[in-house]
Amino acid sequence: MRSYRFRIYPSKAQQERMLQHMELCRWLYNELLRAIRENPSLRRTDTQRLIVELKKEKPELKEVYSKVLQMVNHQLWNNLTVLKVLKKNGHKIGKLRYKTSPNSWKTLNYNQSGFKLDEGRKRLHLSKIGEVPIKLHRKIKGRIKGVIIKRTKSGKWYAIFQVEEEPEPLPKTGRAVGIDLGVANFVVDSDGNAFENPLFLEKSLERIKKIQRRLSRKQKGSKNWEKERIKLAKAYEKLTNQRNDFLHKLALYYVRNYDIIVVESLKPKNMVENGHRSLNRRLLDSSLGAFIRILSDKAERAGRRVVFVEPAYTSRTCSRCGFVVEELPLSERVFRCPKCGLVMDRDLNASFNILRRGLDEGLGRPGLPVEGRPLPRVVPFEAVITGQVFLMKQEAPPERPG
Repeated sequence: MRSYRFRIYPSKAQQERMLQHMELCRWLYNELLRAIRENPSLRRTDTQRLIVELKKEKPELKEVYSKVLQMVNHQLWNNLTVLKVLKKNGHKIGKLRYKTSPNSWKTLNYNQSGFKLDEGRKRLHLSKIGEVPIKLHRKIKGRIKGVIIKRTKSGKWYAIFQVEEEPEPLPKTGRAVGIDLGVANFVVDSDGNAFENPLFLEKSLERIKKIQRRLSRKQKGSKNWEKERIKLAKAYEKLTNQRNDFLHKLALYYVRNYDIIVVESLKPKNMVENGHRSLNRRLLDSSLGAFIRILSDKAERAGRRVVFVEPAYTSRTCSRCGFVVEELPLSERVFRCPKCGLVMDRDLNASFNILRRGLDEGLGRPGLPVEGRPLPRVVPFEAVITGQVFLMKQEAPPERPG
């Protein structure tokens, strides 16, 4: 399954109708949750039948497409299942909460039916709503199984198509790479490339703070307050879009150029808990966990392999002789081996160790000692955004035994 997101432009009347449908979905969700709390023995099929009885109590529910109402019940039981799994894994959880805020329900889920896409006219027909103009900026490949209508905090509307498509493996390259993720440079790989960390939040922080200050001075609920709230939502949306664009393009670069990608099995949550306040903000801004998820997803569809290795001592181990230094503070950006005399950028040294560990432990292939360059070649993040990174000349991979 793959998702395609497109911007849609409903009329004011259609927007009001969709907002009414979302409010009815929120009401239904709360009623079904209340029924489960009063009678814990209820099952999914019981609450499904309960929707028919609630339609008699609240005739407005008949204005919403039936499949959309069924998916409300589906989402409720999915939420309950997730809580059970978290509790089973030892997490401290509470009860599932009611959705009390009028804006807490932001989606309409048309699953398998109730929609029709006319690509020629660029119109999306939604049952009980009508035809909505849609901006199709790329072709949908595969069979459409469902569509989710979503409203963002800034008031924009999107249609998210859930598509069943066959994976398209890329041609083999015969190349493997180890990548070290960090804050100073977002990625340093074993081929000697260092991709700059764009840190979009750092660049947008002052503007966001100004909008937040103006918003705090407005009376909540007033027209001026709503205008500032939308400005703030758009600022955060732009930040998210910039970050996602960078992550997707960088992940695509590695998937296109390498058969095997070795990364550290990082836990960003633990890194944030143990880090300094200023470092934590940069870690969160980097979205290392999101990059790993995007990379894994693209690699799976392209027939590539992502190998995860333990991150312990990758920075403190000499990539030439294997000697482990006792201390290497974060402020020290150069690795110096007291045994063999190797002097190298610490992240580049770590990437060599990550690659070797992935080949030795993850794949069972012995890796040769790597002779690296003293400093990585820094690639500005603008090259990733503009696509120039795909034009970089690639050297032939070294031969490896086995």
